[in-house]
Amino acid sequence: MAQNRFHTGSGPSQRQLRVGELIRRTLSDVLMRAEVHDPDLNRHSITVGEVKASPDLKVATAYVMPLGGHDANDALAALRRNQAELRHHVAKAMSLKYAPQLRFVLDETFDRMDDTRRMFADERVRRDIALDDDQEDDRKDDL
Repeated sequence: MAQNRFHTGSGPSQRQLRVGELIRRTLSDVLMRAEVHDPDLNRHSITVGEVKASPDLKVATAYVMPLGGHDANDALAALRRNQAELRHHVAKAMSLKYAPQLRFVLDETFDRMDDTRRMFADERVRRDIALDDDQEDDRKDDL
């Protein structure tokens, strides 16, 4: 009986993670050294937070954010405009059968972290956490 070619676990395979990290490093280096011939793209300092590769490694989604989050839409448009040149740099740096198609998405993890910090700074939440800690201490004392 033929086996499934793709990883069937709940998360990405080791190969997907490894290829995604190599693409992330390559994109970061290319953007840092301003190797793309587009002044609009080179004026942005862009962070590549994560790259997720599809199971067949033909599509890679890069989660990016310009420094400080300023002009995020302009930076995203510049990355999408220069997608072919960036793909060429990635293909040259890696030895894959296919050069993955690059997709760029704004990285929203920084926004979620700020929202989480604001939530934990709320007085009601701090009070609830303190109550939970007190109850946990009482349980330990009973043992």
